[in-house]
Amino acid sequence: MNRPAALNRTLLALIGLVLLAAGGFALATHFGRLHVLDPASSLVPGSTAPPTWVFYAAIAVAVVLGLLCLRWLTAQAFRRPKTVAWRTEEAEGATTLDSSTAAAPVAADVEGYDGVRSASAWLTGPREAPALFLIVTTDAEADAGAIRARITEHAVPRLRQALEVDALPVRLEVRLTAKSGARAR
Repeated sequence: MNRPAALNRTLLALIGLVLLAAGGFALATHFGRLHVLDPASSLVPGSTAPPTWVFYAAIAVAVVLGLLCLRWLTAQAFRRPKTVAWRTEEAEGATTLDSSTAAAPVAADVEGYDGVRSASAWLTGPREAPALFLIVTTDAEADAGAIRARITEHAVPRLRQALEVDALPVRLEVRLTAKSGARAR
């Protein structure tokens, strides 16, 4: 279960329900269906201006809410996992391999499959227990199940063999495109 996504959906649903209820209350009150408030009364009692600190507090609350909304919006953007430099030390010398270099051939393999328009691959984690992230864009009429099977039966075993690891967890995202025409290479 993707906990951040579930929390995101829950909070959006709650905010939506609160906004719908507030809008319904305002409309019902305006059109006289609810007699909770007198439509002829003023919004705030009295005609004097509130103290200056009220304006500053309202501005501070608005700025904090705006920053929280901005933080939420930036969290919605896709973030690639960070690449890792793997280093092995042996008697003959040391080898350093960037995880993005190891993932590039997988993306190239997957792009060669029928129906695949593009592929991106990232490896994260330590050298002894890496994880593979794949984003594959396919034609709308492509068989996503066949592409997934080909990835798990062809590309992933080759990468496991190259990295000399027994297990390689894969997170695969398949995106469909309605674009037609020749694939760009």
